[in-house]
Amino acid sequence: MLIDTYGRVATDLRVSLTDRCNLRCTYCMPEEGLQWLGKPDLLTDDEIVRLIDIAVTRLGITEVRFTGGEPLLRPGIVGIVDRVARLAPRPQMSLTTNGIGLKRTAASLKAAGLDRVNVSLDTLRPDVFKALTRRDRLADVLAGLAAARAADLTPVKVNTVLMPGLNGDEAPDLLAWAIDGGYELRFIEQMPLDAQHGWKRDGMITAGDILASLRTRFTLTPEGAASRGSAPAERWIVDGGPHRVGVIASVTRPFCAACDRTRLTADGQVRTCLFAREETDLRAALRGDASDEAIARTWKLAMWGKKAGSGLDDPSFLQPDRPMSAIGG
Repeated sequence: MLIDTYGRVATDLRVSLTDRCNLRCTYCMPEEGLQWLGKPDLLTDDEIVRLIDIAVTRLGITEVRFTGGEPLLRPGIVGIVDRVARLAPRPQMSLTTNGIGLKRTAASLKAAGLDRVNVSLDTLRPDVFKALTRRDRLADVLAGLAAARAADLTPVKVNTVLMPGLNGDEAPDLLAWAIDGGYELRFIEQMPLDAQHGWKRDGMITAGDILASLRTRFTLTPEGAASRGSAPAERWIVDGGPHRVGVIASVTRPFCAACDRTRLTADGQVRTCLFAREETDLRAALRGDASDEAIARTWKLAMWGKKAGSGLDDPSFLQPDRPMSAIGG
């Protein structure tokens, strides 16, 4: 098992397939983009599948989430999903995407074995979408969401980050839209993972702010800690049910004590936390002809040293050197 000194066991693996993205969200990267990883630095499809195989068969991983950057920009993604679906035991597989490529890939991903998707969508207003992402692609995201629902990649979850002065007033409208469309909406507090390092705690919309806004139109009943488990989202039943809404309060209500995640970057680095400043290189082990047993041992050692928490509440907190697009969601 991937166990740490605090007794937490990682069963959820987040795998970044690429650091590239076809949006330029203001809270993630500058308008001109970033210096992307070179092809030789990226794990190959075979290397990704081998590491997932080791994680599933030797380290107790039961769920795999493919992330980016934008994972649908990875040419071999359908083949990777198909090969991971053939592992025994078969892990649950999900995908976090901006949704732009889903219209053309949802059916093939489902056929390959993908179970569900999370789609990032911060606004329903075309002008605000263009201002936030610096791209005019809202219609493509909405079409991708519909395609995911039609392909039965369910539950289709929608992840939303609210920012003051842009979309901070949209929480009730987004929830009403999600209920009508059959999507499960989750609001995420803006985290200090932007490439520009411009995040400020006093400039963020908190979980408390989001809930107060939602309660101007809806009645919210806490679902309860027992049903949450290690999931990052606190969930509320909306107007008595059956619909629910989640809030991921990474900054103001950290959930590190229940964390069950381990992360693999697109260039083969193990990260124990989104906010970790240290990484462990598995790519070098792969390309140095290390055995599966040796790689598993290196992975276990990395996770053993996982810190108690993200450190966001520590006055000395420093952002990771790598932005979210390079770490993986």
